[in-house]
Amino acid sequence: MRGFIMEIRNIAIIAHVDHGKTTLTDAILRQTGSVEAGISMDSNTLEQERGITIYSKNASVMYKGTKINIVDTPGHADFGSEVERVLRSIDSVLLIVDAQEGPMPQTRFVLKKSLELGLKPIVVINKIDKPAANPDKCEEGVLELFLELGASNEQANFPVIYSIGRQGIAKKNLSDDSKDLTPLLDAILEFVPSASKANTDKPLKFQPFNLGYDNFLGRLAVGRIYDGSISPNSAAYIINSTGEMRSGKITKVFSFKGLEKIETDKAEAGDIVLIAGLPDIFIGETVTTDPAAEPLPSIAIDEPTIVLNFLVNNSPFGGREGKFVTSRQIRERLLRELEINVGLRVEFSSADIFRVYGRGELHIAILLENMRREGYELQISQPQVIIREEKGVKTEPFEEIIIDAPAEYQGSIIERLGTRKAILRDLRNHGNLVRMTFEGPTRGLLGYRNQFIIDTKGEGIISSRVIGFKEYAGEITKKATGSMVSMANGKALAYSLWNLQERGNLYIGPNIDVYEGMVIGNTSKGDEMTVNPTKGKNLTNVRSKASDEAIELIPPLKLTIERGLEIMADNEYLEITPESIRLRKHYLREVERNKSKKTAFEMQS
Repeated sequence: MRGFIMEIRNIAIIAHVDHGKTTLTDAILRQTGSVEAGISMDSNTLEQERGITIYSKNASVMYKGTKINIVDTPGHADFGSEVERVLRSIDSVLLIVDAQEGPMPQTRFVLKKSLELGLKPIVVINKIDKPAANPDKCEEGVLELFLELGASNEQANFPVIYSIGRQGIAKKNLSDDSKDLTPLLDAILEFVPSASKANTDKPLKFQPFNLGYDNFLGRLAVGRIYDGSISPNSAAYIINSTGEMRSGKITKVFSFKGLEKIETDKAEAGDIVLIAGLPDIFIGETVTTDPAAEPLPSIAIDEPTIVLNFLVNNSPFGGREGKFVTSRQIRERLLRELEINVGLRVEFSSADIFRVYGRGELHIAILLENMRREGYELQISQPQVIIREEKGVKTEPFEEIIIDAPAEYQGSIIERLGTRKAILRDLRNHGNLVRMTFEGPTRGLLGYRNQFIIDTKGEGIISSRVIGFKEYAGEITKKATGSMVSMANGKALAYSLWNLQERGNLYIGPNIDVYEGMVIGNTSKGDEMTVNPTKGKNLTNVRSKASDEAIELIPPLKLTIERGLEIMADNEYLEITPESIRLRKHYLREVERNKSKKTAFEMQS
């Protein structure tokens, strides 16, 4: 006789950025008594600051005697590889869609993956309390998307729940009265297949979909038990995607209770758990107790789309602010990151230059922001799109771009993206805005987002997703601003900056230390200009009304890591320290820069 098998439901919550995914998850956790008020799935400082989910996380709740394992997934396309991995390990998804915005690029991306895996989503139309919310139109848009993506009749007949995540309310019908999320939790029990199986007597089959790291336990693997059971201090075999096998020992097993990891002495088929003891375990490998077992289908990891160099900061201000500044320390930090960040690749071919491959600018920016907060100091080169050859054809990554903006800006947006090789695929009215769908190379989007904010006066919304590698689109001419480069060392003076601000946007204010070769702003005409920001006003012993003009400085354009990644030129480095972010030229002296330009021109000729 076998003992009682706990009922288990495994779900992932997927949505586009800012459609309320984490807010709704937090409400589920609170209402089921799994966490205290004020505790959030987005516990990382960067996630709280930016209001987005960056790292995939696990939680579980108990509802009506059933354990519901919940995986909260990132909503930004740069972290899309995490979503794909999660979908392989669960039995249904809650697809959350904003009642006003409707389906967006990441909605399409995650839904397509879900449908291909045969999952039957539960659609949650969230934020129905928004003034411009249109739940009926949103539902129509979701159905159109299901059909467009080739959903089966069964998948297209999806259940719909309406919700206000912020208030912790869900309804089966818009006219229903509701005070909590009971309708949503009941729908999970009704429509999500049970993960509990009677085949716990079979040999263990476990597959990780996420990695973690602990200073004491080493590499951790989060995954689903498909067959059998798993216990600490048990021997295991690991089979990779090529069929190669190695042996190991599982030292500890943790299950999830709320947001906490609870050590357990046994976990059975259907559950999602975390294991320790396998230092070389990787995403998609099969962990089993039977050396003759057939491995589970492997999980593919998305290829990186951009590449850049990480270097030791050798600027005149290098080493002033950082705690970890050497190439050895940067190398060790990148090796630790590779333990858990499977979307990242690093080439350690040089002692001082590390070639880093990532999924996008945000993916790299999050890593850099974490490093600088930990006390690291380094500089990076301009990101470049990865170009590769497939069957003799030069290819590059392309993206689908969706823009919502007031109608008066659509002309300038279409013109601007047209010069960047993006093609308009669809244009339709979306409430008070116009929704434009483009397709174009990732290369053309680099450096565009800041320009988009200017073109739409901050009223537009832009989002994109990588759709694969396509034939190289040719040369892209961008109207680039030039750099305003300091020719002197010292403190920037208000009088000098007052005169320079007419030439473009400044990145610094008065009393900021500068050095020769540091980029202090941009020039609107697109030409590089060498300036002296330390120059003071010439004093005379004659007083006149004209000489006493008030100095009025425009607030500088503050450099952030993301902004720096977008605006830096190919002959510049972004200097990143715990306290400062600066742009600088590769060659600090003007004579060296001119010599470099001359050499490059001669080589091209």
